[in-house]
Amino acid sequence: MSNCCTPDGSCHTGAETAENKVTYKVDGVGSAHCQGVVAKAVGGLEQVTSVEVEIGTGLVTVTTAAAADEALDELIANTVDEAGYDFAGRIAV
Repeated sequence: MSNCCTPDGSCHTGAETAENKVTYKVDGVGSAHCQGVVAKAVGGLEQVTSVEVEIGTGLVTVTTAAAADEALDELIANTVDEAGYDFAGRIAV
């Protein structure tokens, strides 16, 4: 019988989860308060596994398990708008 655990005690199922990152531009993120509002709103979406929001630049980097598509873009746009900020679109990286 084989053991899936490594010597350091971590285990895995053999199925790796792919992470996809996409960056959006959001206007109006000029303070820590704004950063927190946008991060909480976007981070609360079921599809989002993590989110980073940069103060000043308004760059919002979203990590998802599924590939980013137009449906995710629209969901992020609506969520940002509902939070009171201006969604400016996806940034090509």
